[in-house]
Amino acid sequence: MTFLGIDVGGTKVALQTDGGTTPRSAVFPWPRTSSAADDLETLTRNVRALLDDTPQPVRAVGVAMPATVGPDGLVTTWPGRPSWTGLDLRAALRSLFPRSSVLWADDGDLAALAEADEADCQDVVYLGVGTGVGGGIVLDGRLCPGTARGSCEVGHVIVDPRGPRCDCGRRGCVQAVASGPATLRRAGRLRGEPVTFAQLADGLRHERDWAVSAVGESCDALAVAIVNLNELIRPALVLIGGGFADGLPGFAGTVAERAHALARPGHPVAHVRAASLGGLSSLRGAVLLARGTHPG
Repeated sequence: MTFLGIDVGGTKVALQTDGGTTPRSAVFPWPRTSSAADDLETLTRNVRALLDDTPQPVRAVGVAMPATVGPDGLVTTWPGRPSWTGLDLRAALRSLFPRSSVLWADDGDLAALAEADEADCQDVVYLGVGTGVGGGIVLDGRLCPGTARGSCEVGHVIVDPRGPRCDCGRRGCVQAVASGPATLRRAGRLRGEPVTFAQLADGLRHERDWAVSAVGESCDALAVAIVNLNELIRPALVLIGGGFADGLPGFAGTVAERAHALARPGHPVAHVRAASLGGLSSLRGAVLLARGTHPG
């Protein structure tokens, strides 16, 4: 029996089969300006190409989605692909996979599920720092709050009500302070000229004041979010991932130091370290969802 994981991104989609005789994978791009109908046609074409000549039927499909999807299966918002707003995702996936069980969840939640599985830990907070700040919570081996109740929006925990405005419209979300673009903008202001990611990483390695300060503020925001979550759910492990965090030397270690410095007596903060799966986390989580590792 074959299981299929789909990781839907803003600019590309990754596919991975599990089970069957020979696992298969594929990655394909799609332009930001395409319509939802065009996107679904591209997805359908690539899925069929991947599964062509597969001798065993696809029993279940897990989909990692960055869009916000309501309990009725309608996409309520996806800033990266606004044409998807209002799309009946449930109907679209049922049309594509009429004989398979299909489940979907937030990509950050599924990354958390995969990282928890990789770490062999039942109680995990995962923070993915990239273009935004995503993540998820796994408690007792299950996603929290669970796929039927929406996603865990760690990136929209407010860490400074007077802070910069977030894409969501509020001020001071951890994403507005600690995301890759937010950090680069702050580094540019401190340096007095625009800063690329490569320049930021190099400045951090050479301990340039502007780079250390810009990244330090991001780490502070993440540390505050971690400590707040620690007070509420007492995870055993906190993992820091995402392309932006992975590419900066010492980033996870700095977050760990800042978080532990905020602990109150008698209430230590969970161990904080870098995540393990890199860009594969959401796709692996989608496969786990398909296999039923997460009961929902």
